[in-house]
Amino acid sequence: MDTLSYKTISANKATVKKEWVVVDATDQVLGRMCAKVAKILRGKYKPCYTPHVDCGDNVIIINADKVQLTGKKWTDRVYLNFTGYPGGQRELSPADLMKKGESRLFKRVLKGMLPKNKLGAQLLRNIYIYGGSEHPHAAQTPKTIDINTLK
Repeated sequence: MDTLSYKTISANKATVKKEWVVVDATDQVLGRMCAKVAKILRGKYKPCYTPHVDCGDNVIIINADKVQLTGKKWTDRVYLNFTGYPGGQRELSPADLMKKGESRLFKRVLKGMLPKNKLGAQLLRNIYIYGGSEHPHAAQTPKTIDINTLK
């Protein structure tokens, strides 16, 4: 028998093929959509997935200002931030984060779904979020996917 057929192939930076993907956030529930986007960023939909390598795709989210939240989460959900000073705990709602920019809310949600290490920080740089339907990444020839068809 050929023993080489039993070797596990581990992807590395040179062998990974990264693609560009466009996701439309219109009328999508924020958490459910971000869970699928986090799997795309991680590369878990690819057969060459390796846990310690950035083998995911670059994701462009358009129409981020049209995302939905269920229930009263726009006002009742609280994100806590601590400045490091006494009395420096700050509270923000998703509505407050959207006022500061759509990318802040999406990056806050996605950061919690990615690994808490250097790889997670590197993966977070592969996401591009825009409030409208236009994006400046046409040169990368991204493909549009329907996020609802992913599991």
